[in-house]
Amino acid sequence: QVQLVESGGGLVQAGGSLRLSCAASGRTFSSYAMGWFRQAPGKEREFVATINWDGGNRYYADSVKGRFTISRDYAKNTVYLQMNSLKPEDTAVYYCAARPRIAVVATTNYEYWGQGTQVTVSS
Repeated sequence: QVQLVESGGGLVQAGGSLRLSCAASGRTFSSYAMGWFRQAPGKEREFVATINWDGGNRYYADSVKGRFTISRDYAKNTVYLQMNSLKPEDTAVYYCAARPRIAVVATTNYEYWGQGTQVTVSS
């Protein structure tokens, strides 16, 4: 069982930055791939970024490539999403998710989810 708690969301102007954090409980954090997803009002949840269990592979949605960076800290059992050059279209609830070992982009392949944190980017 893995419990995930996101934090770091908020209101920011276009062009600004935010760093989201996702703290994971349990002693098996190091064996899980971690992902970030987002859901805007009236839209389906979509993939943002993911990182392998060993930090070796990272994948990003085309819409955030070059602006967002996913990373993980094994000592703190935490995964981060650094978001730079934010745009109004990045406004959404951001969710952290976990699945065993291998990073994938499909939402349905993740077993554990956090409660989400709101990110609002004003123009």
